[in-house]
Amino acid sequence: MDPTTAKLLARLAVKVATDEQTRKHILMLIIAPVVTFLLLVAMVLQLLTAPFETLKLWLSADETVVVDEIRTDYGYTQLVQKNEDSYMESYGQQYEGVIFKDGSREVVYYNQLDSRWADKPYGPRDTIGVVGCGPTSLAMVVSTLTNKTVEPVAMSKWAYDNGYLAEGTGSYHSLIPDGAKHFGLKVQGATVDESQKIIDALAGGKLVIAIMSKGHFTSSGHFIVLRGVTDDGQILVADPASKKRSEKEWDFSIILKEARKNAGAGGPFWIINP
Repeated sequence: MDPTTAKLLARLAVKVATDEQTRKHILMLIIAPVVTFLLLVAMVLQLLTAPFETLKLWLSADETVVVDEIRTDYGYTQLVQKNEDSYMESYGQQYEGVIFKDGSREVVYYNQLDSRWADKPYGPRDTIGVVGCGPTSLAMVVSTLTNKTVEPVAMSKWAYDNGYLAEGTGSYHSLIPDGAKHFGLKVQGATVDESQKIIDALAGGKLVIAIMSKGHFTSSGHFIVLRGVTDDGQILVADPASKKRSEKEWDFSIILKEARKNAGAGGPFWIINP
């Protein structure tokens, strides 16, 4: 260090030691960049973890409605609300031993709101009853198509342990193809433009998991199982939130129309067979 610089630093050190105002200025010069950096990090994390909620902070009350619609159509939200018919129908009930036999194959039925596991955890803060339609649908398919009985509690634990929980909203769409393969099943994605492919699969005894958006099956998003097709082309389902809906026959056009837009992982339909 040259003598001139050394003298300047020495004078500054003396001033800092004796002048409180100078100390404050130096402290602010040190703290300001640190605070700015931390705020930037916090903003980036907020955008990454809750982009729709962040966007809503910048918009008016009327514009936030549009954000909610985008989130419903394109996000991972799969919540069963307490004011929904399916919640009031199923919560506290028990569906042990229910097997549907009216399709091309017998299908094991599980309901995410079953009293045996509705309040059991799916991850650290969520429950199977509220956001567990993905693991419950996959559990039905695995228990039907393999020699293993995998109930929603075990499937939810597997899904969380392997990173498929989207905390506070539901499951990543990749849970379905990855989970099916993990349990030794074959899986093939299909789009809404491949309706005949889906019909042929159901007629051949294969099962199809679908991710639905707002409509007849949900107010936000929801995984269901398509379990068969009738002679006149109606679709049989196994809805993990409603046994009543599972006992109805559904027009395929409704399911195609309400299948989630922009589904990930090859969806919104996944054809699964042994």
